[in-house]
Amino acid sequence: MYWMHQMRYSKNTIKTYIGLLHVFFDFFREKIPTEINLRDIDRFNQEYILGNGYSRVFQNQLISALKLYYMRYHNKELDIMHLERPRKARKLPEVLSKEEVIDLLTAVRNLKHRFLLSLVYSCGLRIGEALNLRLTDLDTTRKFMHVRHAKGAKDRFIPLSDRTLEKLRDYLRTYRPKDYVFEGQDGGPYTQSSARQVLSRALAHTNITKHVTLHTLRHSYATHLLENGTDIRYIQELLGHCDPKTTMIYTHVSTSSLQKIRNPFDDLDL
Repeated sequence: MYWMHQMRYSKNTIKTYIGLLHVFFDFFREKIPTEINLRDIDRFNQEYILGNGYSRVFQNQLISALKLYYMRYHNKELDIMHLERPRKARKLPEVLSKEEVIDLLTAVRNLKHRFLLSLVYSCGLRIGEALNLRLTDLDTTRKFMHVRHAKGAKDRFIPLSDRTLEKLRDYLRTYRPKDYVFEGQDGGPYTQSSARQVLSRALAHTNITKHVTLHTLRHSYATHLLENGTDIRYIQELLGHCDPKTTMIYTHVSTSSLQKIRNPFDDLDL
């Protein structure tokens, strides 16, 4: 799949698509790929995806992988334009309150681990973006961070708050990383699995009962910005969203506007 590298797909996307294509073509091992048609895909959807209870995300990713594959290797039996995507579920993201963010971060004793979670929250980073940060991406004089090759191959600049800079300097003085901001024991970037373990151990020392992932910190950052009155267009830029509709989801999560609505029940003299 060298051509996917040439088209600048991320490593995670390439790994996901290749894995899905292996599963799909193994299901039809009695056929060569150019013989597969829409009826076969319907069968795979019914027997494998729905039969095993896989998610809409899995189904959607498979369709993306198939479309990409068959755009590259034409199949006369299959019109990729007729591959329909599943209806998108309108699921609101889980968000932590500011008090819960404080509880989570104070539960972490290790300075490096605490700063990792703090940076993800304070800059609204995807975990891959945080772990790919290099020291050269930090401009402490101008108080900006350069996030390179983010999702959609889109770079962006993120302002660093005074408190974030203070914590950053403490961290750098203590750990003195050589290249990446967060490095593993043997050098190179810190791994996502290690970052997830950091979060899991921190949650175990709190009373938070919500389903929390590293991405929850990014959702919480965006929601808290909105509740503080930040314009949705600035939030879109900070998060690196190409489509403003993606950012608008946080207007449904924010409670500050909803709490201002007067309930008619309060007007009843009971």
